[in-house]
Amino acid sequence: MNGAMIGSRAEGDAAATPTVRGDDPLDDFVPRTLAFDDIACRVHVAGRGPAVIVMPEMPGLSPDVARFARWVRDAGFTVHLPSLFGRDGAVPQAQEGIEVFRRTCVRAEFRALADGGERPIARWLRALARQAHAECGGPGVGAIGMCFTGNFALSMVLEPAVIAPVVAQPSLPLDAPAAIDMGAEELAAVRVRVERDDLRVLAYRFEGDVHCRAERFAAYRDALGARFVARVLPDHAANPDPPPFFRDVVRSPHSVFTAHLVDEAGHPTLQARDEVIAFLRERLAGEGA
Repeated sequence: MNGAMIGSRAEGDAAATPTVRGDDPLDDFVPRTLAFDDIACRVHVAGRGPAVIVMPEMPGLSPDVARFARWVRDAGFTVHLPSLFGRDGAVPQAQEGIEVFRRTCVRAEFRALADGGERPIARWLRALARQAHAECGGPGVGAIGMCFTGNFALSMVLEPAVIAPVVAQPSLPLDAPAAIDMGAEELAAVRVRVERDDLRVLAYRFEGDVHCRAERFAAYRDALGARFVARVLPDHAANPDPPPFFRDVVRSPHSVFTAHLVDEAGHPTLQARDEVIAFLRERLAGEGA
């Protein structure tokens, strides 16, 4: 197995909050519509400090994704939540989630069924990072991708402003568990960037995740070497009562920071969250470096 196993309990630094169940109005975020390269998306922004872009997982910007973004915001960052698919703030339901997934896979800006090649949405996200850095300042930008957007955080490394990439349970390509969702030239350019600028790529998955298997992390390790820092959580650490889409469609431990996170002090998923926040503070705020 590649990657360290996170499984012990220790005192966390955040109080437990109830599992998210209702839709989230996101009324503590400011919505903006930003257009780059003929693609326009809504972006929800909140906080102060260096910018961190938190990309939603399938099937959308759920209350659990927003909860994670608030944790990042409260740690001293300006969070940017791009609305890439689905209904913003909606609890992930099974049938609706399936429909969102099918529609997104055939959208031109995602090209989720294509083999290799750069996705237009990746260019849009790099432009978002560039603008967020100009507006928020600091040494650079953090990028956190999850599930369907997991590998987008790695593609964003080709924007010089991005210096703190986090890849959580990357699920693309859908039909090739040992592959990386990136063309050979793009991947080579990413490796040059992370080596030249001494970057680390943090990555997370559950041990038994059928949508992001061990073979995928092995491929990342082969491609990026020691720059790829993998964390593998035991399946028993996953929240046993996730929202319907994850219970009925995903059907395996999967979403480390959202649907399958257990907000209890010392829990392995909360330890993983705290590690990401510490990583962001080190890279973007100069703490603990």
